[in-house]
Amino acid sequence: MNTPNANEQPSFLKRNAYAIKAIIIGILVLVLLIPTAMIMGLISEREHRQNEATAEVSHIWANDQVITGPVLVVPYTTLNEKKEEVINQAFFLPEKLSVNGQLLPELRHRGIYDVAVYSSRLQLSGSFAPIDPAVLNIPAGSLNWSNAYLAVGITDMRGISNQVQVVWNGQPYICNPGTPPGGLLGSGVQTRIPLSGAATDSTGANASFSINLDLKGSGRIYFSPVGKTTQVSLSAAWPSPSFEGAFLPAQHAENDKGFTASWQVLHLNRSFPQSWTAGDKYNINNADFGVKLFMPVDGYAKSMRAVKYAILIIGLTFLVIYFIELLRHHNVHPLQYILIGVALCIFYTLLIALAEQLNFNLAYLIATVLTIGLVTAYAASVFRRAGTTLAVCGTLLTLYGFMYVIIQSEDQALLMGSLGLFIILAIVMFFSHKIRWDTLGGNITADDKAVDA
Repeated sequence: MNTPNANEQPSFLKRNAYAIKAIIIGILVLVLLIPTAMIMGLISEREHRQNEATAEVSHIWANDQVITGPVLVVPYTTLNEKKEEVINQAFFLPEKLSVNGQLLPELRHRGIYDVAVYSSRLQLSGSFAPIDPAVLNIPAGSLNWSNAYLAVGITDMRGISNQVQVVWNGQPYICNPGTPPGGLLGSGVQTRIPLSGAATDSTGANASFSINLDLKGSGRIYFSPVGKTTQVSLSAAWPSPSFEGAFLPAQHAENDKGFTASWQVLHLNRSFPQSWTAGDKYNINNADFGVKLFMPVDGYAKSMRAVKYAILIIGLTFLVIYFIELLRHHNVHPLQYILIGVALCIFYTLLIALAEQLNFNLAYLIATVLTIGLVTAYAASVFRRAGTTLAVCGTLLTLYGFMYVIIQSEDQALLMGSLGLFIILAIVMFFSHKIRWDTLGGNITADDKAVDA
């Protein structure tokens, strides 16, 4: 009977068993990135559905609103090359424009999605300076004062909730749909304002106006600074406004009950003049400003950021289990690694599903508790040691807590992530030096076992 040779060298596979195991684990981590990529696709799909729900509600209620004007339009006649009379328009902007408004926001629901909409009560007031046709090289006799009209641009006419009228020098005029030709305002309302030479020549008095406008919209409301001096004041019971556009408010205050904001814009701050003719092309909406009813970072955005750290969570969890293998000389089958990795991936689907129904923080807590509980219970059945099981549980608690802090601290995510990874690497390097790499894969002597113990 042949007896085994005590000096016989172990085979290549046996000598390098743990190195081969490390390579297999690395491959498993990369393979598990496939389901995480699929989860990213799922998040994008759910977010697309949310955008569709928002667009659907906005289409029924009213879309974003931009208020442009008022603009005073005065027709005049010129002669073309054939000496024929042609009617053109001259456009005049107000000397002063003041907008005082209150937004009444509310949440509308489409399925599981929330959409921010608003009703508003706006008062536009101000004055026009006396019109001097010579500024535009138009003969005074060419202006058709009696057909002058005042126009206000409103992007979504379905949002108008009252009969709009213009009070011009104390006289009310009912508005009708319509805007000046040439696409200056897109859509809006207008009303005839008969002017007389005495009231509109260069020596006439300023003409005052006021317009009350009840307007519905979704998401945001913008204003065009058409006045030589434009002042806008807004207030709303919405705790998280986002001020956007070409100008930020000069003053604003925010608290849990809402916000107030005021803007002041001069004609020197924009790129279009106070008056021009139809032959000149100006984009009077390139200086628009306003506010968006900002919905705090939703669950989809945070979930997407969480999935981006999946390789970190999976990789470090596998690394901890691998180190436990080396230190405790307890073999873990690759299939068991796969099951643990799948459990870590399911965390993200749980997070998405719960975040659609609950607050994201609560959803994250529930998904974390379920995932850590499952993996910890499985680790207890694999290692059958309380200390090892607690080590796995503590590692997962640390990783998920670290990921939560990074998700919440969006502005400091890079700094905190870099510092966190540095600390984790230092810890891994510290524990790795305790491993007797020279004994792995070979015959471990009694002395080696005593050292390991």
